Amino acid sequence: MKLKKITNILVGHPFRGKIPEVTDSNIMVIQMRNISVETGVDWATCIKTEISSKWGFKQLKQGDILFVARGENNIAVIIDNIPQGKLIVAAPQFFIIRVIKEEILPEFLAWLINQKPIQQYFQQRKEGSMTKSIRRQVIEETPIIIPLLQKQQMIIKLSSILQKEKNILKQLISNGEITMNAIANDLFASNNPNK
Repeated sequence: MKLKKITNILVGHPFRGKIPEVTDSNIMVIQMRNISVETGVDWATCIKTEISSKWGFKQLKQGDILFVARGENNIAVIIDNIPQGKLIVAAPQFFIIRVIKEEILPEFLAWLINQKPIQQYFQQRKEGSMTKSIRRQVIEETPIIIPLLQKQQMIIKLSSILQKEKNILKQLISNGEITMNAIANDLFASNNPNK
């Protein structure tokens, strides 16, 4: 099945130039620097802004998927845990993939887009000389497999467990590096002739 059969694909908000920061606004904008496959959207780093009424307003919803169509890492990130009382928009670098069929879970679709078969599909269809990008038509034609909902839920659960294990390992490595640096600092401090 093609992605366009089960989703609506929108483009992020057409900001012109630098996105203005407006600290007392209830509108938040998600930019490239605010997302990662590992952590999703880092809401604490998103800036608040204002939107000109002439452009309309494409408000993101829980379960929407942000897709990065430019550059090397064409990742998909699910929108969840939206801060209460905030209106959310995406920067123009994103495509917004909104699931419209009940037989596919948005979390599963985001996971599927990030997997090797679909990533290879995108790699083979990138265009551009300086910055590579993926056209909307290519995204719409992306081949999608839809297993039963029960299997989708199982895959999402397994993916979540794996991500937690990765986070624990990263923390253990970081703690180990801090300990080793502290040991090295102590060695040099104890052998300092100026002491």
